[in-house]
Amino acid sequence: MQSSLQTKYYDAHLPWYTIYPTVPRFSTAIGAKAYEEWLRGLPSDDSVSLYLHIPFCRSMCWYCGFPTSITRQDASILNYVALMRQEIHLVAEQTTQPLPVGDVHFGGGTPSIIKPAEFMSLMELLRRRFAFGKTATIAVEIDPRTFTAEMAEAFGAAGVNRASIGVQSFDPVVQKAINRIQGEEQTATVVNQLRRHGINRINFDLMYGLPNQTVQSCVKTAGAAAAMRPSRFAVFGYAHVPSYRKNQRLIEEGALPDLSARADQATAVANTLIAEGYVPIGLDHFALPDDELALAQKAGRLRRNSLGYSADTCTTVVGFGASAIGRVGDGYVQNELTQSLYSRNIASGRIATSKGYRLTGEDRLRAAIIERLMCDLEADVPVICRAHGFDWIAFLNSVERLAMFAEDGILDVEKGIVRVRQEHRFMLRAVAAAFDVYQDRIPN
Repeated sequence: MQSSLQTKYYDAHLPWYTIYPTVPRFSTAIGAKAYEEWLRGLPSDDSVSLYLHIPFCRSMCWYCGFPTSITRQDASILNYVALMRQEIHLVAEQTTQPLPVGDVHFGGGTPSIIKPAEFMSLMELLRRRFAFGKTATIAVEIDPRTFTAEMAEAFGAAGVNRASIGVQSFDPVVQKAINRIQGEEQTATVVNQLRRHGINRINFDLMYGLPNQTVQSCVKTAGAAAAMRPSRFAVFGYAHVPSYRKNQRLIEEGALPDLSARADQATAVANTLIAEGYVPIGLDHFALPDDELALAQKAGRLRRNSLGYSADTCTTVVGFGASAIGRVGDGYVQNELTQSLYSRNIASGRIATSKGYRLTGEDRLRAAIIERLMCDLEADVPVICRAHGFDWIAFLNSVERLAMFAEDGILDVEKGIVRVRQEHRFMLRAVAAAFDVYQDRIPN
């Protein structure tokens, strides 16, 4: 039954619903002027999140679905960071006083590719131009294959207090098939280096559905990773879309597991982590009971933003760097996608926003419902509709595909409350898509 449902509802192109509406709805009608206006209108006492995008890696992982540049030289990275510093000044100048910051995230690419001195200097600039709270989270994504003891020391000195480590799989056969060779010992060394410098909140990324991957190798990887006791895991299913990502064409399609095997792998990883004491969070995360995500989920305040699941309560995200997405004021904005166009704008003293989206009242309603489904596996549609001024009965009646999900036993609807059954949590994206008025990639 589970396998047939996976076949019916799986679609690699379905959004992850970290934001709503999704990026394809963004338009060039929303540009730098709108962004500047929204920045100037931000309340001076509301904390914001900062996202800094570092689109560089030393080598290409063939499964990667993110735009990144492969470089062995530091010059291009240094030039890019210099431009990002200019962008920070340009954005900060739009507000009358420094915006309070509750959360900072360095993503990529490989943010830890920056040299220690450059990272320290960048953090110093952020602290000068923004007002950091004492409990602000500062998180950085790390590639253990290029991480150094000097960088761990710099992270500790700069106030980094959360690190996210890419693991994906410890199976050497799988690693060779995805061009990412990374041993358990190498990963454990990085974990120990971070902890020596007071960085104890550590995330691991794991994947299933990779070439040559099996249930046994997934279980072995999950067990070995759990033995290092990171605070949380993000477990992603590999989406093979070679028409979109050229590097994925290097993966042998015949070595990829079918939908049934993918479902078995996902279930096996989940069961392994739960047996190790981790709590399932939303669609694809697992956390120790005392981690912020687990506590936020228990309290009903788990959030979903452009980076995934979060305990961060900030409603504003300010993005820096090529392709970075922000949520500010009345909608979303995104910087120029290519480094060349991003660089040209910033070097000319212009904010690099290339497109965005202005939210409507109905967008906010649908976004709230989708967020609760993705976070809690349920949404109290009557309560959410009343908060946004909509008739919940008319609204639910307009969601045609709900009946199909209910007939298939994926969810229940009772007094307007939509609940996805725990055993079908891997179909959350398909359920969320039923509330996406712009989504046309859904099974009929």
